[in-house]
Amino acid sequence: MPSPVMGESEDIPGLGQYDDFQTIDWQRDLARDRMRHRYIVKHKKDSVWDFIKAAHDAWSGWMCLFLVGLVAGTVASIVDIGTTWMTDLKYGICPGAFWLDREQCCWSSNQTAFGLDNCSQWLTWPRLVGVTDESAGGYIIAYISYVLWALSFASLAAILVRMFAPYASGGAIPEIKTILSGFIIRGFLGKWTLLVKSIGIMLSAAAGLSLGKEGPMVHITVCIGNILSYLFPKYGRNEAKKREILSAAAASGVSVAFGAPIGGVLFSLEEVSYYFPMKTLWRSFFCALIAAFVVRSIDPYGNEHSVLFYVEYSKPWIFFELLPFILLGAIGGLIGTVFIRANIWWSRYRKQSRIGQYPVTEVFVVTLINAVVSYPNPYTRMSSTRLIYLLFSQCGVANTDYLCDYNRNYTNVNGAIESAAAGTGVYTALALLFLALAFKIVMTIFTIGIKVPAGLYIPSLCMGAIVGRIVGIAMEQWAYHYPQFWAFRGECSTGDDCITPGLYAMVGAAAVLGGVTRMTVALVVIMFELTGGVRYIVPLMAAAMASKWVGDAFGKDGIYDAHIALNGYPFLDNKEEFDCTTIAADVMQPRGKAPLTVLTQDSMTLREVVSILENTKHNAFPVVISRESHFLVGCVLRRDLLLAIGSVRRKQDDISDDSLVIFNGALQGNASASSPVKLRRILDLAPITVTDHTPMETVIDMFRKLGLRHVLVTHNGRLLGIMTKKDVMLHMSHHQRTIPSVFH
Repeated sequence: MPSPVMGESEDIPGLGQYDDFQTIDWQRDLARDRMRHRYIVKHKKDSVWDFIKAAHDAWSGWMCLFLVGLVAGTVASIVDIGTTWMTDLKYGICPGAFWLDREQCCWSSNQTAFGLDNCSQWLTWPRLVGVTDESAGGYIIAYISYVLWALSFASLAAILVRMFAPYASGGAIPEIKTILSGFIIRGFLGKWTLLVKSIGIMLSAAAGLSLGKEGPMVHITVCIGNILSYLFPKYGRNEAKKREILSAAAASGVSVAFGAPIGGVLFSLEEVSYYFPMKTLWRSFFCALIAAFVVRSIDPYGNEHSVLFYVEYSKPWIFFELLPFILLGAIGGLIGTVFIRANIWWSRYRKQSRIGQYPVTEVFVVTLINAVVSYPNPYTRMSSTRLIYLLFSQCGVANTDYLCDYNRNYTNVNGAIESAAAGTGVYTALALLFLALAFKIVMTIFTIGIKVPAGLYIPSLCMGAIVGRIVGIAMEQWAYHYPQFWAFRGECSTGDDCITPGLYAMVGAAAVLGGVTRMTVALVVIMFELTGGVRYIVPLMAAAMASKWVGDAFGKDGIYDAHIALNGYPFLDNKEEFDCTTIAADVMQPRGKAPLTVLTQDSMTLREVVSILENTKHNAFPVVISRESHFLVGCVLRRDLLLAIGSVRRKQDDISDDSLVIFNGALQGNASASSPVKLRRILDLAPITVTDHTPMETVIDMFRKLGLRHVLVTHNGRLLGIMTKKDVMLHMSHHQRTIPSVFH
């Protein structure tokens, strides 16, 4: 454990903080917080001011997360409203009030019927120039307008990211997982990233690219949590404690993106968080609740349910349908595996080729291809969220889409929907959906990774919903044409429509998203919160498990872990198992007869210490009794040593290069006229140590569960070497490469 004195050294500015691209010391930061808390509790009865400080300390976490939820809900609502307006701008404008989207424009004119196509207040671009939509000229004008608006939105998003916030691109979930595991990436959660990400995700989603705004929404809320944590020094000055706020903020991101507060908490627990104590679970729930309440109050979806894809049906499913649900899960696992491998291959190629040097050009080309190819197909022309909602929906009287072109006679609007044969429109829709599926898979592979804000939740849900709807229509027609088949005999013999294709779309969406991310529990909860379909938990669970099993058979990593490995982030997954026979002596540095860089407790001059700092890049230095006797005394961090030496030189005039540096013990006769440099306060007298024969399985568990930066390796108390997190990760990577997999 760190030295207690270390937590009291507030007179050295910057002590206890970290440089960019460094791993935090969880044990030291948590120990500092415990000492600070004990001091506050001990003195809270000394005065009224101390009592107020103690009360503020107790409530600061809840207050911080209340503010995070409040701001997150507001920002998410603005993003949703802005995205809808920009998306509709590709098709037309409301001349009387240009700031209104299509639906609001028609509602403002009291034309609240279902047929928004007949709204006189909303003018498409062809009608604005005096051409009818049905004419060839009207189609060409609409086509060109769609492409130009898409190029404008996407290019502007790419330029904003390139000029002001490079970290604002992508979905950022892999980076957030790495940050929550204890890695420092300065600027990744800053105010410029927040601003550009919020504007950029509206632009890129409105451009019609095959991406979603839900992953970036998690990044946005974590940025909000990081910025607001600095209002509370308990969290702003302690990186380990700050990650409690960031974990809760991640939960609010899913809450506002999908209207799924419970799913958000489980997402943070299952997918992104590294350190998740019970109090963080409660606070995550509270933060997600506040954020969901704000979104519900603003109601950006306009459906009064505060969820994205609310479904109206609640027809029970047949037991036999578990088989196609499991089949959909298997298909989702296969699609997820293909997508992960293709996207990682393209991302690696992008990094290694000249394509990565022209990010704005790449965005322009991808958007141009996407817009030109997607417009002729109505299912790729519409936004992905509208397509998912259409695929989830049940056919009724008001549905005029090809998907609902059944040979039905609606004699009773409020009665049960009878089963019927599919009309020609349904088969046309199926052909278009097959084309849309192929297009979505290909374009998503090339889109995820370009330099605009981009999430993969909505594209994954969209691909799965298409597959599910196709399977659902096939099952529906099977039940119609063969109602006496043993599986349908009871439920489908009444003439009512016993198969719900929209349910298959919902299950398929969960299956593909599970295949891509490898989530299970959080995925099921998000899906039933997303749709309001609580009755369908079992089908969703069956599909999620089948998807994960099939996906894991071809590779354990989901898309986030695959991108972490691709980018080389120092992330040790505490959920994975590692089996090896090596010991600490095989991995520690230095190896062989190479010298070990150490500091002595009381016999080195300041010149010698500074020389070691200048000639090495190590982040930590063991302190031993003497050069002859390598018995371990403690450990000191490079950054703390630099700060302490700089502070001593500023405060003491009688310090020279010949001054002795005293880390521990008393001064034994000083031949130099200069005063000694006493640095006991920065010495960790209880560093984590292992013996040279400690199994690496145990060492890896220590790094994972204690969040260590390094351990010292000893033999009978004598220092032999040091092992850093980087050494452990390189060893694990080398070990996994040398073991052949049965599936590869």
